[in-house]
Amino acid sequence: MFERPEAAVDDSRPSALYAVFGHPIAHSKSPTIQRAFAKASHIDMDYRAIDVDADRFADALADFTRQGGRGANITLPLKGAAYAHCAQLTDAARRSGVVNTLIREGDQWRGANTDGRGLITDLAERFDLDLRGRRALVLGAGGAVQAVLPDLLDSGVERVVIANRDPAKADALADRIGQPNHVVTAYWEDIATLGAFDFVLNGTAAGHNGIALRLPGSIAAPRAIAYDMNYGNAAIDFMAWARAAGFAHVHDGLGMLVEQAAESFAMWHGVRPDTDEVYQSLLGA
Repeated sequence: MFERPEAAVDDSRPSALYAVFGHPIAHSKSPTIQRAFAKASHIDMDYRAIDVDADRFADALADFTRQGGRGANITLPLKGAAYAHCAQLTDAARRSGVVNTLIREGDQWRGANTDGRGLITDLAERFDLDLRGRRALVLGAGGAVQAVLPDLLDSGVERVVIANRDPAKADALADRIGQPNHVVTAYWEDIATLGAFDFVLNGTAAGHNGIALRLPGSIAAPRAIAYDMNYGNAAIDFMAWARAAGFAHVHDGLGMLVEQAAESFAMWHGVRPDTDEVYQSLLGA
């Protein structure tokens, strides 16, 4: 773990205020993760979970700012709304069109997107998996996929095929990315005809809704990777299918969650915490 010398705590000084915004938010692991990072890094941080829907987000963010909020994580369904409240954007946020991290700079918010970096870091550093040259199938075209596509392309994948039950949504996402030589779309019903893939990324909410994806096992190439951006119970069905289909590497998104949180923490505090202990703790739980 990252270590720094113990510092004297001034009990008269309020802790710096941070939060995660989303709806619903009771299930969020962000408070557990960020508080663990703060404890390990000897940083005094008040981190809260704020349940708010899109209609009330502007007022909630303004109230958080008045209370002295210095930074925030943003989860569903607010990543697009947060984007609109930022005076400045990181390159990752600008390219993806969504924000999952807010950083207070002066009297303005700067927006960042750490989801894609979290995904690639989890694959490359935790599981030693290289995406370069791989043919990728991305399932879904919602905000979760939108957030990671730029970093996925930067990782060196050869080609990305986006399949979504609403083909118009997949086309709109591909148009936004604007790399027609590397990103194409396909009808969900045609997945079985597309051949084998080296990397299959599930970015749908099917696992949360109890919906079976019904994917053909023939899409698994030798030494292929299957990765569900969901974690826990929501990833069980996809991971079971992937193992039965013969994927060599099958992982859920718990590591991505921890890594993207570490990227946010580093933006707020200037130090990136070690993630292994937190990841193992969540995995055991």
